[in-house]
Amino acid sequence: MPQTLTALVVTRDRLDHLQTTLAALLDSAPKALSCVVVLDNASSDGTSVWLAAQTDPRLIVLTQSRNLGGAGGFEAGLAHIRDHLDPDWIVMMDDDARPEIGALEQFHSIDRSTHDAWVTAVRYPSGGICDMNRPWINPFWSMGGFLKGLSGGRGGFHIKDSAYEEPAPMEIDGGSFVGLFWSRGALKKAGLPQGRLFLYGDDVLYCLALRRAGGRVAFDPALRFLHDCETFEESDGTIAPLWKVYYMRRNQVMVYRRAAGLFFWPVFVGFAVRWWTQAPRYGGQATTYRRVLKRALLDGVAQRTELSLDAVQKLADPDL
Repeated sequence: MPQTLTALVVTRDRLDHLQTTLAALLDSAPKALSCVVVLDNASSDGTSVWLAAQTDPRLIVLTQSRNLGGAGGFEAGLAHIRDHLDPDWIVMMDDDARPEIGALEQFHSIDRSTHDAWVTAVRYPSGGICDMNRPWINPFWSMGGFLKGLSGGRGGFHIKDSAYEEPAPMEIDGGSFVGLFWSRGALKKAGLPQGRLFLYGDDVLYCLALRRAGGRVAFDPALRFLHDCETFEESDGTIAPLWKVYYMRRNQVMVYRRAAGLFFWPVFVGFAVRWWTQAPRYGGQATTYRRVLKRALLDGVAQRTELSLDAVQKLADPDL
């Protein structure tokens, strides 16, 4: 019996990207993709008007009255799909990411029931590997993996470039919400992602929840996605706007706490010192940076996600 597949796209104020992504998805045959759910995170750039004018019967639009963040968008979208559609598989992506031609058909070409989730090979439109979406293996679940992580840095727990050229899938622990295929079984095992994370790390924690529940995850280099985000690759090592420091660092601490187990405290101290000493990069905002970072570290250790977006923004700019 054919497996049903629903796509979930979370968008906010990037209509040009969304139009390209929806075109790529809806060009797929109905037998490859039965439905596309777009979660519009309170866009203000005409996205809602454009979506309302679309007539493809496979398109479902969920318009939010406020910005839930990427994490909240995926949580709300998955909840709707679970409660109202119940497909065999869901493929998730941001509005600036999309499957390459034939990728969805490729997904259906082999038996996918061996794993609960499948992670795709994500590249830039220019062809290079998109490093922010590189699949990963948790280095803290074995002493050997921990030592490899220490010696290899980021490369110690992310798959190598050569894995993208392999002919067969490989076992991993997780990937990103860009081309992540999630089964009905995975949704039952892991529940919903933590929407109150707002931004960053929600996909990592969601994959960790699945793995801890006994789920299996694989990377298939034959499943190829594009992520049109090359303009974000160059950076001076700072996070802007400053309120995003809170979400980035708090959620990273939460990821390390969940992933590292007994190794958490030495890992936490090492990263906390490193982040604290980055304050001079922020120039005249160094004191504010440290205030935001301090709250992020405390909330991350305590696993607190109650602080609202307004409160976070006021933390970074008390004059708001």
